[in-house]
Amino acid sequence: MQWLGQTLARVRAGLAPRGGSLREVAALVGIVVACLGWRLLAGGAAADAAPKQPARAAKSGTAATASAASAPEKLMAMVNGVEIGERALSAECLARHGAGVVETLVNKAIIDQACRQQGVAITQQDVDAEIDAMSRRFSVPRDKWIELIQQERGVSPQQYADEIVWPMLALRRLAHATIEPSADEVSKAFENQFGGTVKARIIVVKSRQEAEQIRAKAVAAPDEFGALARQHSVDVGSASANGWVQPIRRHSGEPAFETIVFGLAQGEISPVAQVADQFILVKCEGHLPAADVKLADVKPRLAEELREKKSRVASSEVFRTLQAAAKVENVMNDPARAAAQPGVAAVVNGQAIPLDTVRQTCVDRHGAEVLEILITRALLGQALERASQQVAQADIDAEIARAADLMGFRKPDGSIDTAGWLERVTREQKVPMRHYVEDIVQPTVALKKLVGKVAVTQEDLDKAYAATFGPRARCRVIVLDNQRRAQEVWQLARQNPTADAIGELAEKYSVDPTSRTLRGEVPPIQRHGGQPALEREAFALQPGELSGVVQIADRFIVLFCEGYTQPAAVNLAEVRDELYDDIFEKKQRIEMARAFSHLREAATIDNFLAGTSQSPPAASAARAGTLPKTSISQREADELAMPRAGSRRASAAGSGVVPASLDAPGGPVPQAR
Repeated sequence: MQWLGQTLARVRAGLAPRGGSLREVAALVGIVVACLGWRLLAGGAAADAAPKQPARAAKSGTAATASAASAPEKLMAMVNGVEIGERALSAECLARHGAGVVETLVNKAIIDQACRQQGVAITQQDVDAEIDAMSRRFSVPRDKWIELIQQERGVSPQQYADEIVWPMLALRRLAHATIEPSADEVSKAFENQFGGTVKARIIVVKSRQEAEQIRAKAVAAPDEFGALARQHSVDVGSASANGWVQPIRRHSGEPAFETIVFGLAQGEISPVAQVADQFILVKCEGHLPAADVKLADVKPRLAEELREKKSRVASSEVFRTLQAAAKVENVMNDPARAAAQPGVAAVVNGQAIPLDTVRQTCVDRHGAEVLEILITRALLGQALERASQQVAQADIDAEIARAADLMGFRKPDGSIDTAGWLERVTREQKVPMRHYVEDIVQPTVALKKLVGKVAVTQEDLDKAYAATFGPRARCRVIVLDNQRRAQEVWQLARQNPTADAIGELAEKYSVDPTSRTLRGEVPPIQRHGGQPALEREAFALQPGELSGVVQIADRFIVLFCEGYTQPAAVNLAEVRDELYDDIFEKKQRIEMARAFSHLREAATIDNFLAGTSQSPPAASAARAGTLPKTSISQREADELAMPRAGSRRASAAGSGVVPASLDAPGGPVPQAR
């Protein structure tokens, strides 16, 4: 759930359950970098700090270039006998990631120069000790901690040590700040994490007048508070949960707001509370007691957490001061300066950062992912050549126009607004135009040419029509994580099969947080939505009837049918074209994914950077020049029938048709990250 307004977000920040998960712990490490707010050069993006200066010596401009050009080129990969060399890879890495890497190296230089001036030295032993301390702090073995960081932050162990831990230690020592927490700070942290909380619902609106009107209705009918939240609250997260929020804690945000909340009795509705530019109503649903934890037992951990927080704040201030005083010249991004200083990427307080260093760092950090893009490009190019096909500029323009049209980008005169679409998609995906075209549009067009036309059957249309416009089963559900507990809860439900009783059981036993919070309420279940076992059980029930225990993957579900929605008053003929287009799009994407998988599996690929080699089985190699003829699986058929968004859509659920050119990674073709 997201709060609207910065101060309101601070209120909400303290509502998390006690004892964060390892995912939250990893996110905490990310804050070390994020909180620094490092920005470089006018208009530059945020950049991570990096460790001590690399030992690699810089060659002088033209001499380095001449030496590199005369040296034998190192092979990075071979795709069906076609070579991908080091120069091609490094040039692509530099084009994609050079700007960000320059910022990282400049930040490194700023910190390293300050350490040298002040006699601060951070050794490898210091870095290792800090990593050990952090893993111990969260009771995770060091190797598991490093693995977690890799998964959550997407950085290698060396990058974690060099770009996160090293600058954190360096800036902490440069800060010379008093970071020892006071007794009052420890006491507040203890009360926040282990003290009593308030179980509550909220309604958030944008004006006091509206809040007072809603409060009058809520006071007159307290049981309708959840309905009022759904109708009026601008906080989408809590509104969709009938106003429910995580239990509110002390010292988590606005003190005046907390005073109001903790002063409420069970069932009482608060006066209108203003937090920043939001106006909030709170209904107290009960007070939860403090945890049975003694301050003495957790004081060391709380103190360490506070030290870490204060250290991050002090470090951020130090770096801002260093950055403001630094003289930085970005050579690589300025053609005139680059011509005057060949081989130099940037200059920091008179210290040059060689372009070769930037290029090699780009390969070290991003070479693996960029090489996969080049391999994909080679595979598709070879397949097009075998099929005597090619991707022309007109094909690219048509695909971009198609995507813009599907996403509703139109000019005032009704024509397709491709420029507006390109501006939005490149901004939201944070990729330059060239990479959007090369990594997404071109592969999509290539695969469409290789796949050709796909068939849409009457059965496909019937299923999509039923899914989109047909009746849906309104059910309450209880989700359990083992069969024995499911049978016990089912027995309790059978004794009193009513909506209220099922809601109480869901609130008490369901292992699914959302359905538990909503007392078992879930969106109406549609036909052909991708869960055939669940759908069969739901549509076999009569209103007021309880299902048996239904196993879905590793969960066991009990359903109670409350009735069915009315089908939309739309006949198939009216929406046939719209459904046809949507099904065609989905089927085409499925075939494109299969085509690419086939190309990949049937190829001989030697990836020298990753140290891997792939040779296809004889059967795959024999048919490498043809695409497989396959049938659609049941899962894929269910996906095809899933409802689409559109003007004739019966329900507002879903986010709409996503063109093939916007598929996320894992779709038809790998995409640049």
